[in-house]
Amino acid sequence: MENAFKFLFMLPLICMLCLTSCVQDAAEEPVETLKATTKTETKTETETTTDPETELIRATLIDYIQGSTNGQPNRLKKAFHPDLNLYSIGKDGKLSIWSGTDYILDTKEGKPTGETGKILSVDYENNAAMAKVEIAHPKSSSPYIDYFMLLKIEGTWTIVHKMYTKKTSR
Repeated sequence: MENAFKFLFMLPLICMLCLTSCVQDAAEEPVETLKATTKTETKTETETTTDPETELIRATLIDYIQGSTNGQPNRLKKAFHPDLNLYSIGKDGKLSIWSGTDYILDTKEGKPTGETGKILSVDYENNAAMAKVEIAHPKSSSPYIDYFMLLKIEGTWTIVHKMYTKKTSR
């Protein structure tokens, strides 16, 4: 009877260990499959890719980078959807929303910011994409990381959403 009690006590622990192992194996498998089938690029702005859709998405991101860093609001207008908003978390920990229209108005024609930008990654499927960009200023030790959502609207890749934060050391 004592052995039966020990077995019943240990059975849930054994099941939990087996289940944890199965869940970890299952969680790892789709990631490998996903990596094999997703169209992800992690090249810098100066590198080229062979996928034409990725190149079109990168061209939109370059319009954003050049528009914001080199004082070219018309390039921002070309890259941004008119309804775009920029989202971040303020110093108070609350959501901060900045309209894309106001962002473009704050970009002064012919007034470079001194910042540089590079595309860190691009991922797309059909007519939807996401991208990650780093924007660095020479006077700041911590660059911004921008996360974008893009849609291919009437044949043109357009940024419809931007979130940004400061990069932290990992």
